[in-house]
Amino acid sequence: MRTWDQYVDMLKPAAELVGQITAPVDEQITADMLRQFAMNMSQGYLLYFATNPDYPEFVPFENSAFLAQPNPDAVYYYTRINGKGIYRIVGERGTAVVANLAYGNRIFGMAGSPGPVRGNVDVDRFAMDEHGRFEVIFSENRPEGYTGDWAYLDPEADFILLRQFNYRWGREVDMRIAIERLDPVPPKPRLSPERTDALLAELFGTYVKGLSQVCMASMKRPFQNGQLNKMALHDFKDVGNSGDWPQIYFESLFEIEDDEALIIETELPAERPYWNVQVIDGLWNQADIPYRNTSLNGHTARIDADGKFRAVLCRTDPGYANWLDTADHKFGLLIGRWFKCSSHPLPTVTRMKVDEVADYLGDRSPRITPEERKAEMRERLIGSQLRRRW
Repeated sequence: MRTWDQYVDMLKPAAELVGQITAPVDEQITADMLRQFAMNMSQGYLLYFATNPDYPEFVPFENSAFLAQPNPDAVYYYTRINGKGIYRIVGERGTAVVANLAYGNRIFGMAGSPGPVRGNVDVDRFAMDEHGRFEVIFSENRPEGYTGDWAYLDPEADFILLRQFNYRWGREVDMRIAIERLDPVPPKPRLSPERTDALLAELFGTYVKGLSQVCMASMKRPFQNGQLNKMALHDFKDVGNSGDWPQIYFESLFEIEDDEALIIETELPAERPYWNVQVIDGLWNQADIPYRNTSLNGHTARIDADGKFRAVLCRTDPGYANWLDTADHKFGLLIGRWFKCSSHPLPTVTRMKVDEVADYLGDRSPRITPEERKAEMRERLIGSQLRRRW
């Protein structure tokens, strides 16, 4: 087994990624990158050491602490599995707008390029009792004689991911979920030196740098595509989304000064089970979730009288209800989701001075008072903490 300093040496190549940053590089963005490395290590410990294909457990994957472009309305949980195994998942549905189980191979950041998400299963397809309790078996083949809910599991899969999206943070009931492997495995052994060495080598030598590489590539792609202050649709198949992925994303890099704003305008799909828009920093991290107004969704957004959604991205509160706070970032990414929507409109982006916003929007977009904003932000803060994240 290697020594501690040998593992630490494996982290050093990650420093090369500073040269791959799309955002303007200064002391602040460099500090943000170092913080991202620490975040990756914290997240990676759970993914490598707290779950095992033979002894699976759902562990936190993305939330308001692990910020590699999570949906701020979502809390994600991850477990390692062996696609050739048989797994039973039990739980209580809760009231989240979206509850989904996805399985695939090589979650992004792990060894090699991100593998495909090989399947998506809506929890709502399972039979539930009056309390929303369900039980389902995931396996390559339905177990003989089993008549309950069953979902196909691709034998190449090595993870299952739970995604639940909440519109009303802290007011909806979170899903409760557990997993067990049904085909025979021995009692869980103590982690051997050889296995510890292998996992540490992956965590230090692959994951810390690998996750940030995905982040850097995800910022560079829209930049190379000319999406500066300009929207485009994207399906994120480049980081593993499958053909049956249930949502389409709209995204635009933004670059504005402190006295400038971007106006985002879009039609809305006639049918829209879930949608949102969020502010990402220059390293593909979600900007501060609980303390800054960095996202809007189908519940919190206010729709204009003409049926359109309009929002203002800027550093200071413009006095309009649909404000997206840059959280002091002059460069970053706007990204939104159309989840199972009947259409996928492409928003427009208009750049202007902050003091021109009122003339542009007038009274067609709802305004908000400082007292109302304070109450809204308190609800955001409390709601963010009331959600189950750990």
